[in-house]
Amino acid sequence: MKAVLRWLGLVLLALVALQLFFVLRIATMAVLNPDSTTFQRSEAWTLLATTGHVPWRQQWVPYAGISDHLKRAVIASEDDGFVNHDGVDWNAIEKAWERNAKAEAQANKAQARAPDRPVRAAKIRGGSTITQQLAKNLLLSGERTLLRKGQEFVLTLALERLLSKQRILEIYLNNVEWGEGVFGAEAAAQHYFRKSASRLSAAEAARLAVMLPAPKRFEKTPGSAYLAGRTRTILGRMSGAELP
Repeated sequence: MKAVLRWLGLVLLALVALQLFFVLRIATMAVLNPDSTTFQRSEAWTLLATTGHVPWRQQWVPYAGISDHLKRAVIASEDDGFVNHDGVDWNAIEKAWERNAKAEAQANKAQARAPDRPVRAAKIRGGSTITQQLAKNLLLSGERTLLRKGQEFVLTLALERLLSKQRILEIYLNNVEWGEGVFGAEAAAQHYFRKSASRLSAAEAARLAVMLPAPKRFEKTPGSAYLAGRTRTILGRMSGAELP
């Protein structure tokens, strides 16, 4: 029994040490820009393993050096309650659960009607806020487990307590993926429009924002009807997006 208790104590101590490490990392980001994220390093290894080289575009620019159009477009597209929530948008999560349950039910009905015909899997939608996305990409792996999701919530709360909303959005926009080896607003603006992130128009910003759920896929289909339609939708929402 003593050995079991000692083992459990060591596990608990390791978990506490890990949380402390994460909190200290986040605290330093109040004044220091992160060199890279866990997601970026994972992508770099994947590119190296599959292509033998790592095409990489990223250039940090301060918050003021990013077009307000892009800030508004990303908030309108990814997290329209960004400035008001505490890191987790429970209403968005509830709506995502409802949409996912409905999509799964429709897929099951289609399978029942035609059991021998392959049915496309239901599209799973998330309700993650910008802060949650940043927490995941900064410090966590891409695996989908309850333990990883729980850790994401802890890091999300730490980000909201230790950093300002403006700083969270600045770090997010400088590190988010916008194509294969393309990270951050400046690299995306140069890659797609041959201009700096500070000079993006409202339409260009909306176009970049709608790519975020699947940037590498949308990079290969720039003329898709979905992108065009979604861009118009985000353009219509941008005026109501509140900036930190």
